[in-house]
Amino acid sequence: MTGLWPSQNGCIRNNIPLSPDALTQPELLGDSDYRTAYMGKWHLGNEIWAQRGFEEWKAIEELYIRFYGEGKDRNERSDYHHFLASHGYETDLVREEKHRVFSRDFAARLPLEFSKPVFLRNQARDFIRRHQDEPFILHVNFLEPHDPNFGPFDGYHPNDEINLPENWQDYPDESEPVRYQHLRKYAEIDRGITAEDIRRETSRYWGLVTMVDMAVGGILRELEKWGLDDNTIIVYTSDHGEQMGAHGLYYKSVMYEESARVPTLIKYPKKGFGNRRVENPVSHIDLTPTMMDLLGVPEKAEGLPGKSLSRYLNNSAEPESVFLQWHWQRSGRMHRLADEGLMDRELADSAAEVNTRTIVTPEGLKLSLRDKDVSQLYDLSKDPHEMESLYSKKRYRKTIAKLTKELELWQEGIGDMLEVKGSWGVGNSGRERIRVGGADQSTARGVPPR
Repeated sequence: MTGLWPSQNGCIRNNIPLSPDALTQPELLGDSDYRTAYMGKWHLGNEIWAQRGFEEWKAIEELYIRFYGEGKDRNERSDYHHFLASHGYETDLVREEKHRVFSRDFAARLPLEFSKPVFLRNQARDFIRRHQDEPFILHVNFLEPHDPNFGPFDGYHPNDEINLPENWQDYPDESEPVRYQHLRKYAEIDRGITAEDIRRETSRYWGLVTMVDMAVGGILRELEKWGLDDNTIIVYTSDHGEQMGAHGLYYKSVMYEESARVPTLIKYPKKGFGNRRVENPVSHIDLTPTMMDLLGVPEKAEGLPGKSLSRYLNNSAEPESVFLQWHWQRSGRMHRLADEGLMDRELADSAAEVNTRTIVTPEGLKLSLRDKDVSQLYDLSKDPHEMESLYSKKRYRKTIAKLTKELELWQEGIGDMLEVKGSWGVGNSGRERIRVGGADQSTARGVPPR
């Protein structure tokens, strides 16, 4: 939305307010003829109020009351809250000892017509109808698919039609970060990791995806209804993926492909590109420059670190490497293990506080360097499921040195103040590579879905 890296805009974990110096797409465009709206999850503080160049605002959650800014009324509720209340639903959760809200579990158990995806679809369609004769910028941000991993379409995708991930029993041990190993222990204790469990959870996850598919379809049909589909730039992507049993892990927040690799679809028939698939990896960092380019004002993105993806659509550029950032967070999951005596407290602290910088080349080489934990190297062209880290193999030292240098040059270019060193050691000492402070957020990379 800003075209900046987390290390640049300061949003290195959820619920950090966006810096005034980091401009959103409407603010960058600066065109008062455009009607603007933001709908859905925000997670950057002041969750339920219009801000940052968006005239209209439709919030779906108020779970983050403690992150509201000074002077904000903590008794205000989201638009989705008022929608449910107007249909007779009563809140089920108390926040900060006195603020009653609707929990995510409660919303997930509601009939489809009262779900968050349908609510956002209806709000988006109304916005399009009201502004069909004006230019507009509309962000629709679904929570789903997300835990709690259930909803109205549980059972819609039969369990016996779901293939298990090829790497679901792949537990790399010492070639894998300690943090990942203990996330796996949490998954085993909390949710199970049997084949039956994975099929059940995947079926539910796909059900949530189906809800989003239907909602997106409704929005696209609204554009078609008013003759806007050929003159509207449509972008579909996600902020992260989901392990769903791959490498014996659930959730996200790891650098494996299942979490870091996400769909990116761009449609703009007016430009006449036709159906085109870009095989090499691309990055979210390029989306805002792409939007400004397609709007005909590429100068609005000058100074941003990304470049317009249209360079790939007209075959005018060579494939380039992409980069990813992860900043550490205190992990409630690991500290829960420590509270239960299942993990050393000091280890829980150190395993949570891990920072990662990753490069993925067009050829499929993927190097993840860490400050306090094991680094990894994979050749995705030969090992797409990341089942053998090559980082400790001597014959790859020149490759690692080359990729590390490319990472260093990228860091210098964006002002990422990390010190990367080239140690070849393995194990859990983490004595090389990166020194950094911060907190949780990764910048994902987008590729067409397989």
